[in-house]
Parts: sequence; C-alpha cells; structure tokens
Amino acid sequence: MTKTKSTPNQGSNGKMVAIIAMFFLFAMISFVTNLAAPLGTIWKQNYEWSGMLGNMMNFLAYLFMGIPAGNLLLKIGYKKTSLWAIGVGIVGIFLQWLSGIVGAETGVFSVGEQVVTLNFLIYLLGAFVCGFCVCMLNTVVNPMLNLLGGGGNKGNQLVQAGGSLNSLAGTLTPLFVGMLIGEISKSTTISSVAPLLYIAMAIFVLAFIIISAVSIPEPHLRKTSNAPAEKQKHSPWNFRHTVLGVIGIFFYVGIEIGIPGVLIFYLTNETGSAAVAGGVAAVYWLLMLCGRLISSFISGKVSSRTQLICVSFAAIVLIIVAIFLPSEVVIKMPAYAAGAGFELVEVPFKALLFVLCGLCTSVMWGGIFNLAVEGLGKYTAQASGIFMMMVVGGGVMPLIQNWIADNVGYMESYWLVVAMLGYLLFYALVGCKNVNKDIPVDEEVFDAL
Repeated sequence: MTKTKSTPNQGSNGKMVAIIAMFFLFAMISFVTNLAAPLGTIWKQNYEWSGMLGNMMNFLAYLFMGIPAGNLLLKIGYKKTSLWAIGVGIVGIFLQWLSGIVGAETGVFSVGEQVVTLNFLIYLLGAFVCGFCVCMLNTVVNPMLNLLGGGGNKGNQLVQAGGSLNSLAGTLTPLFVGMLIGEISKSTTISSVAPLLYIAMAIFVLAFIIISAVSIPEPHLRKTSNAPAEKQKHSPWNFRHTVLGVIGIFFYVGIEIGIPGVLIFYLTNETGSAAVAGGVAAVYWLLMLCGRLISSFISGKVSSRTQLICVSFAAIVLIIVAIFLPSEVVIKMPAYAAGAGFELVEVPFKALLFVLCGLCTSVMWGGIFNLAVEGLGKYTAQASGIFMMMVVGGGVMPLIQNWIADNVGYMESYWLVVAMLGYLLFYALVGCKNVNKDIPVDEEVFDAL
C-alpha cells in the first residue's frame, strides 16, 4: 500500500494547529486553578479556617493523579487524555455550581462550635475534581510543547510562550471573579457567582470541540500501534537529572505560591488593609506574565540552564536583602482597591523586592521541566506524570512557611524560600547534567506532521 507523503506546508500547518491547541489548554489550566482562592473568600465568611481549603484540595489532586495521568498519556495519547481532562473539568465546575443550590441546610459534622454543611463539602469535592483536570492537562501540555519545539532551547521557548498565556489567565481570572462577587458578606454564596461558573463550563465545552477537531501528533502511539507491547527496562527514575528535577519542581511550586502568599499576610498586618495587600501581591503575578513573555523571545538563544542560574541567584539576593531591610523604609506602589481601582499606596520597600521575584519565578517551571526531560525520549510522558504529582509542593511548602511565619515571624519564614532557591541554583549548576546517556531512549520526532 502506497503512503501519501505530507507536503512541508501541511506539516507546518499541522504543527502550528497543535501548538495553538496546547497554548489554549495552558491558559485553561490557570483559569481553573485561579478560581479556587477567590471562591474561597466566599466560604471564609462562614468558616474562618476554610479560605485556602479549596486551593489545597486543588493541589492535593496532583499527588493522586500525577503518575496515573502519565500512564494514561502512554496508553491513549495526548489528544484523548486532554479530552478526558476537559470532561473531568466540566464535572468539577458543575459540582462547585451545585454547592450553591443544595445542601446549605444539611449539617454533616462539627468543627468546634461550627456546623459544616453539605454544600461546603460538595464545593471541596468540586475543587478536588478540578485538580484532577488541571493535573491531566499539565501532563499533556508541557511535554507536548517541549517536543513540538524539538526539545532544547526551542522546546523551552514554546513552554515559556504557553506559560505567558497561563500567566495572563492567572492575572485576569481573580479580577474577573472580583467584579462578579463585588462586596462580600455573610449572605454571599456560590450562587452569587453562578455566571462565572457558566462561563467556565462554556469554555470547557468550547475547548472540547476545538481539541476534537484538531490533529494532535502521537509519535509513541504510531510507533507501537502495529507491534506487541514491550516492557520497558528503564524508567524516568533511572535518570539522575530527572529525579533531581522532580525535587526541583516540588520546591519551585512552593516558592511560587509561598512568596506572594505570606506577603499578603505580612502587608495586611503592616498596612491594616487586605485590599492593599492583595493589590500589591497581584503585581507579582503580573511580573510573572512579563517574565514569561520576555523568556519566550529569548529562549531560542539563551539556554534553560543559563536562565535558571540567573533567576535563582537573583531571587536569593532579592529575598535576603528584603529579610534584613527595615520595615520603616517605604515606597509607593500601585495597588488595586475595590471601588477605587489602582492607586499608589505606601508600603514597606521590601514588598517591592518580594514582588520583583515574580520576574524570577516566571521562567523556573519551563526551565526545570526542559532540563529534567532532556534526553528522555520515550520516557518523557511518564516523567511528565511524576512532575505533575510533585506540584503538590504548592500546597505543602507554603503551609510549612505559613507555620513558621505564625510561630517565628514573617521575614524569618522566607529563609525557607531561600533554602529552596539554593537547591534550584544547585540543580542548574550541577544537578541538571545528564549522566545516564548510555540508557537507550528511542528519541521521538514529529516527521509525520
């Protein structure tokens, strides 16, 4: 049977459609993840201790779904995994919407003198299910963009470009949520933001249609479709640079969430205004967007290793200076306040140094992932699942940092961040080197595109 060979133009078009599809999914990941914290402010009105539980449930899902997602990727491929993920996302958003209309009067158990109602548990379940969704999407998007770019600097460039859209969605989602919620009171419920959840479900349906229509390359499936399954003699755990990169991802997510998280508590204590604290911290996420945009332009020429070395060292310097700088040294920074928009407010100068770390953390995920999967070939999909499991660091490390802040002090808690950044610097300098090049990996290419 004669095979029809694709023209170069067809190949270029197919690859571009696949890249655009992955970019779209990258933005959806942030959209879903950043729903958790603002929705948590609603529940916090009734349960003071519950504000970050939805966020924690979202991250906790990575621990359970990381490796299964990688295995799913191997069995059914990128396209079907992403479609399953979108379906799971629809269920998760629906459960959160359902928590606004049922169970409010049904008590389940008590925490102290407070009765926890069924609708709150439904909300937490919805957040957990959404965590499964974004874990599966992350498992697809990161290796796919890296491979579509051909690995190396070009692969990292695509990951950073996708990360820019991820940051854009992360910046816009809380603002959009805030506009819908408005003033929060005891009477505010999830049903108050039902339009937002309708929009989220509509986005998922649209994404499902788009991904169903596009052709996603499945090199590992094509290679094994006509051959009996062969048991792999090795795994990502046999590669030292991958194992060290897995630890790096765990610490990185803890750094990314911990820096602005504790900063909000610190500024609220210093200024007496949660609105000012949240507005200043929002600049951190905006700078992450800027950093990823810059990296998407330079990553074709500047290696992932060089970028990770520079940003890790710069972040360490910024945080150490901030720790020792007196709070009395102040600066005016733009902050968003409901009803007043953005305005200049006086905050400790060290807040600016913490915010500037957003430029540094912006490129760390793509850099670590790119370095850790370099040379993995057929083991890349499995490694991606392991990486997704380690995103749970975003729930664990900030929890530890917050405990230190409560018991020792806000600034002292940032020494934990310095230690984690020190590990990332070590990884960029030494740990990222592939010392297991003798392991056969059968590099995957996209010649069929």
